[in-house]
Amino acid sequence: MFYGYSFMGIDIWYLVLVLPAFVIALIAQAKVKSTFNKFNQYRTMSGLTGAQAARRVLDANGLQFVRVEHIKGELNDHYDPQTNVIRLSDSTYNSMSIAAVGVAAHEAGHACQYAEEYAPIRFRMALVPVCNLGANLSWPAILLGYLFGMRPLVFIGIVLFSLSVLFQLVTLPVEFNASSRALAAIDSSGLMNQDELSGAKKVLSAAAMTYVAALAVSVANLLRLILIFGRRNRD
Repeated sequence: MFYGYSFMGIDIWYLVLVLPAFVIALIAQAKVKSTFNKFNQYRTMSGLTGAQAARRVLDANGLQFVRVEHIKGELNDHYDPQTNVIRLSDSTYNSMSIAAVGVAAHEAGHACQYAEEYAPIRFRMALVPVCNLGANLSWPAILLGYLFGMRPLVFIGIVLFSLSVLFQLVTLPVEFNASSRALAAIDSSGLMNQDELSGAKKVLSAAAMTYVAALAVSVANLLRLILIFGRRNRD
């Protein structure tokens, strides 16, 4: 029997909302890896490594105090605002490829955002402690509220979960802006020619789509929770 959210014990809203979003997220992850691997095979004419490119972008923006360090791994590059360090992975730090230079410049773009106090990244940083709390407590609150019939606790859990969705939403302009800064810096400093710049744009665009896909999964889960528990409240 169909109860509005299940059919023969199958969660309809999971199949309709979450599963398609999850598949899209998997496709986005595969796309970023394949795009990076493709342009990781082509060396830039400048011959600069990812680390050198990041350093060039940082220095051009007066960020000599930001360090560039090497870390183990692949595609786990990131900027740490607490220590003012850009950490570049094995696939980026010493590589002279189009993909590596693009990724390194993107991380330098994040450093520039923090230095300029770019509004969306300041808002995202302010959300971090609240979102961490929400991530840890949302599902326990929902499950306990459901098991013990405490509807207000379920509602609190859904609100806490929505904070992580908000965090991912705010992350989108941060990531797109960092990529725009990276491409502008690459172009203005002559780190790549126009053909190489086009390849770097494809790499960064593919990476940005993983954030869009992650947001889609979170939104789908949030809608699923609202539809399931909202109906049960009405019943």
